[in-house]
Amino acid sequence: MAVFQELRQPVLSLPWGNDTLPLEVLPFLEQFDHIVLWFGNDITGFNAARQLSKKLGYERCSLFRPLTPVPTPMDALRQGKSLSRILKFATRAGHQYIQHFKDLRFEVQSELSLVEQVKGIQFKRFPLLNKLLKGHRRGELTIVTGPTGSGKTTFISELSLDLCIQGVNTLWGSFEIKNVRLMKTMLIQFARKNLATHFAEFDKYADQFEQLPMHFMAFHGQESLKRVIDTMDHAVYVHDISHIIVDNLQFMMGMGQLGDRNRNFDRLTQQDEVVAAFRQFATSKNCHVTLVIHPRKEPNGEALHIGSIFGSAKASQEADNILLLQLVENMKVTTQPKKYIQVAKNRFDGDLGSMLLKFDKDSLSFGSKPSTSKPSTEENIQETIQPNNQLHSEHSEEASDEEL
Repeated sequence: MAVFQELRQPVLSLPWGNDTLPLEVLPFLEQFDHIVLWFGNDITGFNAARQLSKKLGYERCSLFRPLTPVPTPMDALRQGKSLSRILKFATRAGHQYIQHFKDLRFEVQSELSLVEQVKGIQFKRFPLLNKLLKGHRRGELTIVTGPTGSGKTTFISELSLDLCIQGVNTLWGSFEIKNVRLMKTMLIQFARKNLATHFAEFDKYADQFEQLPMHFMAFHGQESLKRVIDTMDHAVYVHDISHIIVDNLQFMMGMGQLGDRNRNFDRLTQQDEVVAAFRQFATSKNCHVTLVIHPRKEPNGEALHIGSIFGSAKASQEADNILLLQLVENMKVTTQPKKYIQVAKNRFDGDLGSMLLKFDKDSLSFGSKPSTSKPSTEENIQETIQPNNQLHSEHSEEASDEEL
């Protein structure tokens, strides 16, 4: 309204946030050769503008780089500043595949000066995971592996729920567990209580859960890579998805052909092409992809490592982050805790380490619960350890993926 009042130019407001542009609006924007995205001058606003410029077309979009001294339209109007002059600070988004230092100069500056924002979305239920991964960022590929039945899906569902509650538009592709059972688990994790014994509260939590930007692919079992990628691409375009979970790669694969090429591949070659496709998707769509891959069985009960990921080294090379769910049953050192998440690769800043997990069966939760008082490290449901430390810990019973 401030821009229209001052300049009498066509203006579109996004009342549901900068990440949400209704699909119905896109045809009305086709008539414009130049679109200015004014989402603020910080990292969050710039990333939202850059993401939207991909949808609208780089060649016709201009945006404000981070740290540019630009107020909001309303503040500028109140301060008597010239909005037409401010709009001149907006620079072209550029070509999608050609970049120069001047195009990224302000982003480099932001990496150095806005450290906390660059880290990404912080985990609320897993605060100690922030010390290792620093946060959740767009454009990265995370690979999670762990023994069958160890609770990988339970952990990842809560991790994704944690982010979704904070406004991260999420798409789940569960090829091993049906969506109804996955949603039931997530609803219990969302409520932080067993709704089977508190069924009177079902509608209350279901109504709240329904408002989350959480979407699910309607696939189960083996599916072609082309159809999955097309679905992901549609979800990013229509629902502005910024986090996609694929659980798991082995269940999705196995059709003997990938894309439009009707050729037979050996399993390792097929997996390499699938991983490469997800890597390229995460980068080109600026979307975080979390991919679950089953591990090889290690001899003599040895702990999992990066080489335990099934397939060739392609997956570990392409990944930005690798999370290993370790079990004491698979380890020689019996004094290790019963279950923990090990960050085995972290391309963001290289920090590695492990986080203990305790499982609350009533709420199907690994995450820490909110508290009015700040708990100490010992009182927290999680602890950080180094992989070789020997710790003793009492744990409640864990749920396996099969129990879901």
